[in-house]
Amino acid sequence: MCFRDLSRTHVWQTQLFFTTFRPPLNIDTNSVKLWVLTTFPRLPVRWKRRRVFRIHSHSLLQLCKHSTLMAESEPVSDATPVGEKRTCLRHGDEETPAKKPKVDGENGNAPNPDGGGGEEEEEEQPEGQASDGEEDGESFADMMKHGLTETDVGILKYVSDHEGFSGILKERYSDFVVHEINKQGKMVHLDDLSIPADSEEGAEPEQQPTECDVLTEEQRQQLGELQLFKNKERNVSIEVKDDTKEKRTLVHKAIKTQFPGLETKTEEKEGHKFIVAYHVAGKKALAAPRKHFWPKNRGSYCHFALYKENKDTMDAINVLSKFLRLRPNMFSYMGTKDKRAITVQEIAVLKITAERLAHLNKCLMNLKLGNFCYKNHPLKLGELQGNHFTVVIRNISGTDEQVHQAMGSLRQTGFINYYGMQRFGTTAVPTQQVGRAILRNDWNQVVDLILKPRPGAEKEYLVRCREEWAKTQDPEAALKKLPNKRCVEGQLLRGLSMYGKKNIVTAFGLIPRNNRLMYVHSYQSVVWNAMVSRRIEAFGLKAVEGDLVLRGTTAHVLSAEEAESHSIHDIVMPLPGYDVIYPSHHVGEGYRELLSADGLDLDNMRHKVKDYSLAGAYRRIIVRPTDVSWEVIHYDDPRISLVHSDFEKLENKPAPVFNQDGQYRALRMEFSLPPSTYATMAIREVLKLDTSIKKQTQLNTVWFN
Repeated sequence: MCFRDLSRTHVWQTQLFFTTFRPPLNIDTNSVKLWVLTTFPRLPVRWKRRRVFRIHSHSLLQLCKHSTLMAESEPVSDATPVGEKRTCLRHGDEETPAKKPKVDGENGNAPNPDGGGGEEEEEEQPEGQASDGEEDGESFADMMKHGLTETDVGILKYVSDHEGFSGILKERYSDFVVHEINKQGKMVHLDDLSIPADSEEGAEPEQQPTECDVLTEEQRQQLGELQLFKNKERNVSIEVKDDTKEKRTLVHKAIKTQFPGLETKTEEKEGHKFIVAYHVAGKKALAAPRKHFWPKNRGSYCHFALYKENKDTMDAINVLSKFLRLRPNMFSYMGTKDKRAITVQEIAVLKITAERLAHLNKCLMNLKLGNFCYKNHPLKLGELQGNHFTVVIRNISGTDEQVHQAMGSLRQTGFINYYGMQRFGTTAVPTQQVGRAILRNDWNQVVDLILKPRPGAEKEYLVRCREEWAKTQDPEAALKKLPNKRCVEGQLLRGLSMYGKKNIVTAFGLIPRNNRLMYVHSYQSVVWNAMVSRRIEAFGLKAVEGDLVLRGTTAHVLSAEEAESHSIHDIVMPLPGYDVIYPSHHVGEGYRELLSADGLDLDNMRHKVKDYSLAGAYRRIIVRPTDVSWEVIHYDDPRISLVHSDFEKLENKPAPVFNQDGQYRALRMEFSLPPSTYATMAIREVLKLDTSIKKQTQLNTVWFN
């Protein structure tokens, strides 16, 4: 391997893996390390014994041999990859996104609460310190051999009879574009970066003329340049000739109101008083917190479109809250969006001006804010009508006729509304197993499942932590092995050290509520998947006597006569709980059998701990996408984006040009889905391929090799 081959590192999607390689003796190891740290600044690296170079990353798969293939991929880290567009990065932006709470995503991007630390940052290990059992490294495919497949979580059936074909999903994150559909049914786009006229009202209407009069046009120009870091002096001094406290107060107010991010102070020079404006915290003071006057005629919430690339919704919110110096709960939104994608969604924030938000565009990476407006209400989870997806499947093997049949079936019939693989995690201990133990009130097993050693992909410090727990059962000793205590394992161990192993329920409560509920919801989901597969197997795609339909929010059991007037798209199936009814045919009895085999009583779904009492819910078994369209495109350069994004349109960048004689073929599809529906399940119906990471890894490893 030559040094230039290192730049052809292939990067996988969203998991936590590592790779190991030995550079040739004629390569300067310090140069290699410097190159990796420069290209991937978020990746901790270290040398191991015998000149083995180990890169720890959020997504590094392996070093591949084929330069043509490697040019097609991009890193998932925050480093800017060659050939992939980014939003602007200014002033050496160095934010580290705060850790996100793990919540179920609207688009099937549900984080894994048992994923061995999730989004926690990995700390660099000391030079020369080797970890047990890793000296020879392990391939990505080997690490994923313990992962789940679709059959493990009840995803078994298809609704169409067309022939499936292969393709690569999310080869680039720009191949997956999501636009939120708001509660008015309008698609959210980023197409306007201007500030609403009323956002310039810095004070109450009766005070505004007075404050405007105290600053001359020349002073406003100087202050505006200072605000944008165009003033070389780094401050602006305004002499106060009429030296009264009232006059100085008006000048202070006018500057702070009209130029967010600037601080002021009064100084005396040679017997004259000056008000000096400056950036209190350097280049990041654009977003310095301040109590602004808020006009009564302006809505209390600033709504805006958030455009993000390759970043989770909660990561984006944490970055914004850090720059604005707000608590993350000051922001509201209607749903979380995929990380490995380009997404646009509506966000609302309490009493922050559009001008302050717009200034952030100068110093954010992979984020863009626009389409500002003021309203009197925040946003609530679940208020959205759905999401519109633009998906590119590269290197498809199907003929044009196969593609037409597959997409035609998706438009006419739809797909089985399974809970996607993201719901169940990716480690050797699926989240539904933990959820089942919680529902059975088997708290020792809950602790064992979360903390015991496990095969597969794990960060080194988690491996050491689990080994310590297995050896000593000492929570404090195991906790010392964790450099960051905010992962699920760390929170549980902290609880055990505080409350003792005889009070596991209280200790488990230290884990954030969303994470804890994810486990039991995951169990509900796998039961639902299994029962829907059984329903499709038994009765096919027609409504039958004993099926359930919704009348308002109440479920109704169909009679034989009523079944004749309903279609499969009307049928719902329940998630198990104490406040639902079940189909009256034999599939309904299957719920009881399945839960009984898991040691649970279908008639007693209330738990001693109120949080884990499951009321249940209803979910349609078949979903038919709307606004379905598609085209087969040909292209020559695998590095280019095949979707014209909102940011590219704002920058007046040309749309991608397709060559009908290009050597590569891709399927570009568009469709809209209701909330809480998994786009990957729609794509699964088209391709008829297992969407699990385990299976996709096997397929892609074969393809890349």
